[in-house]
Amino acid sequence: MTGHKVSVETVAPGDYKARGQGLTIDYGLHETRFGTCLLAITARGITYLSFAVDGDVEALVRDVARRWPRATLQIDQAGTRKPLHKIFSNHGHQPLASTNLFLRGTNFQLKVWEALLRIPFGDTATYLQIANAIGHPKAVRAVGNAVGANPVSFLIPCHRVIQSTGAIGNYRWGSNRKKAMLAWEAARRV
Repeated sequence: MTGHKVSVETVAPGDYKARGQGLTIDYGLHETRFGTCLLAITARGITYLSFAVDGDVEALVRDVARRWPRATLQIDQAGTRKPLHKIFSNHGHQPLASTNLFLRGTNFQLKVWEALLRIPFGDTATYLQIANAIGHPKAVRAVGNAVGANPVSFLIPCHRVIQSTGAIGNYRWGSNRKKAMLAWEAARRV
């Protein structure tokens, strides 16, 4: 099987309310096979991975600051290059890479993100299937909102969620990028 092994550490309730106070976040802007991205890391793990839409990299920096308003943000191109390479270097013949995530989200969002991690590499699931997987079959719209709030694109594979009709649907970083990710995974599926 090809892909990433992801371990998730969530922010404790007190830290959630602190909104990053005392936390240092290093970030870097990098080119990937799917476009320019911003990777943000803490001592506890990756906290953000997002792609620029229409080349607007400043929007990515603002988004990290919005999510962690009391954290100290500092650019570190060199320090974020190695983890980024680890994420995107998998060519379909390497063993699973292991990545630690440090996430801030509501309990519902975390349940959705954990369900996304269970979608096998190269497969897809519908919003309804995700809602059923977390025990909330009527919460399809809320699942969609949680999928869209995912702070670590590609690592938590929100690109693997499609509409029940089979349509690719909306994607925060553009439907062409989502199609490219799905095609890349399908071509490397073992």
